[in-house]
Amino acid sequence: MSEQPVVEQRGLYFDELDVGVVYAHKPGRTVTEADNVLFTTMTMNTQALHLDAAWSSTQPFGQRLMNSMFTLATVVGQSVTQLTQGTIVAQLGLTDVKFPHPMYHGDTLYTQTVITAKRLSASRPGQGIVTMAHTGRNQHGVVVATLERSCLMWTAEGHIAAESQKGAS
Repeated sequence: MSEQPVVEQRGLYFDELDVGVVYAHKPGRTVTEADNVLFTTMTMNTQALHLDAAWSSTQPFGQRLMNSMFTLATVVGQSVTQLTQGTIVAQLGLTDVKFPHPMYHGDTLYTQTVITAKRLSASRPGQGIVTMAHTGRNQHGVVVATLERSCLMWTAEGHIAAESQKGAS
């Protein structure tokens, strides 16, 4: 009996990412009251805009808002399977984070990523730095979050070489 081929899900290597390409991450993520309350309390954020429905109803948006840090984490998280699963070495930084429109309980978040720059690392052979622009939109197409993210990524050859060195030791 022959062994069946195995296909392992992974992100893309440095070499497979092209500047200017738009990656649409699916499925979307419908956010809930439970997500908001759990994330907010787990992170010790006592902001009443996330926790107090009665008080929030008297504020400009008229209801509780999703915690923007939850939105940020979900925008980045939605890109992982398609772009960085198993191919990232390290996240280097997030910049220019903006939340132009709030998210509410029951909204669905969809994320797209554009590769804006990439270069091989001068100090880490087999790795390169990739800059990504993430945009999160709600179910109506309204932008709810934008950010720039820099990651240290494996090249395919660099990752194979590192894995074979681990196996040899």
